[in-house]
Amino acid sequence: MSTYLRLRAVPPPALRNSTTWFERLFEDDSESVRHRVVRHREEALDEHYLDQERIYAGAAPHRAEDRPRTQVVLGGRPVFRADRHKPPFLVLTAAQARQVAGFLAMADFDALWDFARAELLPRYGGATAEHETWHAFAAAHQELRAFYAQTAECGDAVVKWLPA
Repeated sequence: MSTYLRLRAVPPPALRNSTTWFERLFEDDSESVRHRVVRHREEALDEHYLDQERIYAGAAPHRAEDRPRTQVVLGGRPVFRADRHKPPFLVLTAAQARQVAGFLAMADFDALWDFARAELLPRYGGATAEHETWHAFAAAHQELRAFYAQTAECGDAVVKWLPA
C-alpha cells in the first residue's frame, strides 16, 4: 500500500482548529467535502513526497529561511492529534497559500531539479532514468502549481494530511 500526502483547499470560514474536524475532512469522499465546505480541491502526492520536498526545500525539510519554499509540500502549522504517534495535520493560512502560489508561479523547475538531481537520481535508476524521473517530478510540480494557484485565487487555506 502506498502512502500519499493529501492536500485540501478549505475556505477560511469553514476551517476549524480541531483534529476531529480535520479527520472528517479527509475521511469523507470528495462530494461530501465539496458540499460541506462549498467547494473542494484536493491534490495528492504519492510516496515520493519527501523527494518532492527535497526539490523545493533544497535541503532538509522545514528550513525556516526558505519560506514559503519549504511550505509547498510539508510546511504549515502543525495541529497535533491526541495520539502523538500519528503525524500531525499541517495548516497553511490563506495568506501562506498565496505565498506558496507566488513561489510556484515564479519557480524555475529546471533550476530546482538541477539542484536536487544528484541526490535524487540514484534512488530512481540513475542517469539512464533521468528523463522519466524528471518528467514524473515535473508533472507533480505542475499539479502543485495548479492546485496552489486555484487555492490562492479562491482565497482558501490548505490542510495537509499524511494518512497513518
